[in-house]
Amino acid sequence: MTSRTVKVKNTLGTREAALFVQTASKFKSNVKIALEDKLVNAKSLMCLISLGLTGGMQVTIQADGEDEVQAAEEVSTVLLS
Repeated sequence: MTSRTVKVKNTLGTREAALFVQTASKFKSNVKIALEDKLVNAKSLMCLISLGLTGGMQVTIQADGEDEVQAAEEVSTVLLS
């Protein structure tokens, strides 16, 4: 498993959340996002929106699978832009 902790740069609106899910979905690895005690599937738009991510929050991206390093890296960059 590969994990990366990042600080969310901007609030994730519907458009940004869709881009995040689209990026996570292109990988074979299981990708999850953790916020405090919540851990959700990063490939699910509803799960991601339920976190209510806003700028300044610190989250951890977890990826597990054959392309986990690349998945964690690319998914993290969506939150940083």
